[in-house]
Amino acid sequence: MLLTPRFSTLCPRAPHRRTAASRRLKSALLASAVSVCLVAASAPAAPLGVGDRLFPYLGNPGYDVAAYDLSFTYSGSNSKPLQAVTTIDAWTTTALERINLDFAHGKVDSVEVDGRPATFESAGDDLVVTPTAPLAPGSRTRVTVRHTSDPASAGDRDGGWVRTADGLAMANQADVAHLVFPCNDHPSDKAMFTIRITAPDDYTAVANGLPAGADRAGGTTTWTYRTQHPMATELAQVSIGRSTVLHRDGPHGLPVRDVVPTKDRAALEPWLKATPDQIAWMENKVGPYPFETYGVLVAEADTGFELETQTLSLFEKDLFTKPGYPKWYLESIMVHELSHQWFGDSVSPRTWSDLWLNEGHATWYEALYAQDKGGPTLEKRMKTAYGASDRWRAAGGPPALPKAPDPGEKISIFRPNVYDGAALALYALRQEIGEKAFEQVERDWVRDHKDSTATTADFRKLAEEVSGRGLGDFFQAWLYGEKTPPMPGHPDWKPAAATEKGTKASRAPKTPKTS
Repeated sequence: MLLTPRFSTLCPRAPHRRTAASRRLKSALLASAVSVCLVAASAPAAPLGVGDRLFPYLGNPGYDVAAYDLSFTYSGSNSKPLQAVTTIDAWTTTALERINLDFAHGKVDSVEVDGRPATFESAGDDLVVTPTAPLAPGSRTRVTVRHTSDPASAGDRDGGWVRTADGLAMANQADVAHLVFPCNDHPSDKAMFTIRITAPDDYTAVANGLPAGADRAGGTTTWTYRTQHPMATELAQVSIGRSTVLHRDGPHGLPVRDVVPTKDRAALEPWLKATPDQIAWMENKVGPYPFETYGVLVAEADTGFELETQTLSLFEKDLFTKPGYPKWYLESIMVHELSHQWFGDSVSPRTWSDLWLNEGHATWYEALYAQDKGGPTLEKRMKTAYGASDRWRAAGGPPALPKAPDPGEKISIFRPNVYDGAALALYALRQEIGEKAFEQVERDWVRDHKDSTATTADFRKLAEEVSGRGLGDFFQAWLYGEKTPPMPGHPDWKPAAATEKGTKASRAPKTPKTS
């Protein structure tokens, strides 16, 4: 995610497969929470969580989601709740008398568990479901929730549905997918998705993955899309609008589809046609594109950010249609979101403290692309970041130990420390182990953890294996230290003195907010 620039001056400035190691690490994350799963049916319902340091009540223990089937019915008004049905197929990992789902912004009409009516109640941001009989560990279960999905803002919480000039889009990062549909809303539990959208015939609906049919009946069309790879809930995307879908070929015949307001098709084409070459550029850096399709969703909305929703990245229209930014700059923003398809989408963070692995890498390739296309050199951008790094750490925490989000704060955990601050740590790693070893780490990372989740510890382990060196002290200083360590190879680089103004957590003025 990148914050959309709001200024004219430019400043340089992330088939379902789980490995055994992944399952063990996920189990460790859940261990402290699982003990509360066996709650007696007579005890009060309570919100649970997987114990994430930054979002302790996100996610739920006791089960592992295999697949979501989401159905939304849009009336033609983006101010009215959508009728929705969410079906969740999951495997239980412990005995469950109750199933906690994250869901906090809609009316629940009914819940079924394995085809039988179940009772339900709300507790905090959780929908607590009690089936007619306890669920045994290791069993497959299906939960079906009929509910509304409200596009109106949920109090002081931003995200979820985004109202556009002609319909809706989604922006669920980091913690608001459960304002749209019931789910296990944590990136550690990725799953396959089928998404169905019913809308009036004069609307076009697009979602993550590949199209699987469009059925017309009674003045409406039901559009169906399916992912071919597992996806985190925060990366789900649904676009409903008076849109045109543009098709073109990417590298190796990859289907590329862009979704744009029909009236802006010609004005946006000069930017959209760059996508196939950008994919080829990224493949040259880190290896094959990891998904079944890609494209850009251009929304006429004031979001304040761009977002890497899986296979279909979200962009504000004004980013491309308002003057003020050079070509290399805007295209580097497109590459930021594209690079997230590898770093953040295919390889997802196990916990939200691992966010730097998403944003640091996306910023890294954004900067490299800008350098290749006539923008500032990588070294110049990193030197500027080094000067600001101590202030960023004071405001937002070290890259791998970010401070918790402020309540109602729009930028949440997306502060400069996990963007340019994290890219600075990657630059230091390249300086420390050499360019050849660093590039091998990058390629091995996205290959070894494709369609899965990973941690900072996993990245350190890989860097040590590739370089043949112990890097514990290096990673401790660069990712967890309160102060920025000396930059290898640049003893002349000095952090700028902290100022009162510099202590506020704000994004660096670099690119639109990407994630």
